[in-house]
Amino acid sequence: MDSFPSSAPPSQSHDTLERITLQMASCLDLQLVLTTITQGLIDELDGAFARIWLLGPGDLCADCYKAAACTDRTRCLHLEASAGLYSNLNGEYRRIPLGALKIGKIAQGFGSMHTNDVLGDDRLPNKQWMKDNRLQSFAGHPLMFREELLGVVALFGRRPLSEKEFARLAVFANKAAIAIRNAQLFTEVEQLKRRLQAENLYLREEIKLQHNFEEIIGESQSIKAVLRQIEQVAPTDSTVLILGDTGTGKELIARAIHNLSSRKDRPLVRVNCGAIPANLVESELFGHEKGSFTGALQRRIGRFELADGGTIFLDEVGELPLDAQVKLLRVLQEREVERVGSGHSTKVDLRIIAATNRDLHAAVKAGSFRADLLYRLNVFPIEVPSLSARASDIPLLVNRFVAKFSTKMGKKVDGVSQATMERLMKYSWPGNIRELENVIERATILAKGSMLQIDAVLLHGNSAPLIPVTDSLEEVERAHILRILQDTSWVIEGKQGAAARLGLHPNTLRSRLQKLGIKKPGITK
Repeated sequence: MDSFPSSAPPSQSHDTLERITLQMASCLDLQLVLTTITQGLIDELDGAFARIWLLGPGDLCADCYKAAACTDRTRCLHLEASAGLYSNLNGEYRRIPLGALKIGKIAQGFGSMHTNDVLGDDRLPNKQWMKDNRLQSFAGHPLMFREELLGVVALFGRRPLSEKEFARLAVFANKAAIAIRNAQLFTEVEQLKRRLQAENLYLREEIKLQHNFEEIIGESQSIKAVLRQIEQVAPTDSTVLILGDTGTGKELIARAIHNLSSRKDRPLVRVNCGAIPANLVESELFGHEKGSFTGALQRRIGRFELADGGTIFLDEVGELPLDAQVKLLRVLQEREVERVGSGHSTKVDLRIIAATNRDLHAAVKAGSFRADLLYRLNVFPIEVPSLSARASDIPLLVNRFVAKFSTKMGKKVDGVSQATMERLMKYSWPGNIRELENVIERATILAKGSMLQIDAVLLHGNSAPLIPVTDSLEEVERAHILRILQDTSWVIEGKQGAAARLGLHPNTLRSRLQKLGIKKPGITK
């Protein structure tokens, strides 16, 4: 039977616990509440050692010190606050399985535990440690809020505690549970608020974007094959890799997949990986904590967390730096992200759709793209045909764009002439649908009658001279290289240069240009 000698005036211990209660009740920061409780017990009750464990998911099972005693790997007690003899949260008792040791037993429903004879109580091990630190008393209480277990609070003291002090500690534990739950709820509300603010900001940015077209247009067999693939993969949660040249409508395919999926009521978050500065890629994708680097003035939620519950579209994924590729691989494998400057991971439930106009297999060989990441992304590839490969769809697209821009500009334009349509059908369209849309918009601006007239000068001014179709292998190679050069504005080197697009070394490409007689327009020598 426990003994309860009187060692402190009851009114003093009562006032002491009331002071701690008032301090923690006036705070909504969870970590500050936990620190107030543990440090308050040390300062006000002459405690030697006070700790709080909170119930959380099983997350460190592989290297948990108490893994052998764990029968339920789904949840355990996480050490969240420690004051007195030890303040380190990463020691042997950082995780305690439910039902293991005295703390785990308290949490599992064995009830509170208290004694003034720690050396003689068989429920408490580590007698030598207690002797070395001259410990006499112990009190441990479950933290319960409306019959829900939040965790456990425990105190070791160097003096005996009176029966009334033990009783008041039990009442205090109930008040501590209320303060902790309030802080947890406030934290959850703040996180939701930040996420909603981030979503609203993102959606406002998305509204500003002008998409190339509002729906997939075409009746060619190649585009119908793509539509069938969309219908097959959309209901699943499989990762999709969309392949295709610039301007073919890869983002439109991603939106169609999202809109036909069960995630359609959540955001489709778009990230242009090629447009983010290299030093900000990780912060943009995974978020960062306040003070994690110069300029990080507040916590930022990354695009992956923003897409939680929905879909993230990684456009131009081939432009990601290698270090960001490693983190992306972890998201694909574990479905969790870690903000820059944070030591904790956050689970995310999302679908990943990636797109690229690069040959990723060639990039793997060149060492600029990870092979394991390619295998993870390439679960369900969809190749979007170029406009020249679906020339029969050009009249449909032309009519759609004519209607769109004539309405936008307040002009009465009925269509294009037959000669113009034939010219458009024969053109190679290195910029694909995006280039066609630009040509129609420019022609509408210049239109003086009800029929658009688009001559060769307008087409050539848009990109480059029409490339003839030929059966010669050398001419096919020449046409392909010329097309890539036009698409990259004749930039040879760099991540987005023609050499990288072709999977060649820049010097090798220069040799091919010389052999094939390809020269940049305007250069005669």
